[in-house]
Amino acid sequence: MGNYLFFFLTLLAGILVAVQTAVNSQLRLALDNPILASVISFAVGFSALLIFLMLSRPTGVPTLASFSQIAWWKWIGGLLGAFYIVVSILSAPKIGATNFAALLIAGQLISSLFLDHFGWMGFRTQPIDWTKIGGAVCLILGVYLITKK
Repeated sequence: MGNYLFFFLTLLAGILVAVQTAVNSQLRLALDNPILASVISFAVGFSALLIFLMLSRPTGVPTLASFSQIAWWKWIGGLLGAFYIVVSILSAPKIGATNFAALLIAGQLISSLFLDHFGWMGFRTQPIDWTKIGGAVCLILGVYLITKK
């Protein structure tokens, strides 16, 4: 089974990102406020994670002192997530789900190539080679064809 479970979960996460964008965009329309819709989205996600954390009964809880030793940039994941949610709520209804997803994937692909190549942020170093460049060019060409009118 190995990595197949992780491949499946990643594919499922990608499917759910598109659904999440649609759900959040509809919440924005219902509330007529993109920031409030984003706050509610995060509050529901936070609540679900808090419940899951309590049910999973973690064995080790970090000390307050250990929190102060964590590099500043490791704290900004929620900020990046908030940016994504607000952008998706504002952009997807204007440019369409397919264009939004295509551009999102292009951005992820470009940044992922550099994260892997340089081993940034804890990723295993996987140098960029001509095969990866060719694949990236094909995907970006696909993004161009998808977003072209």
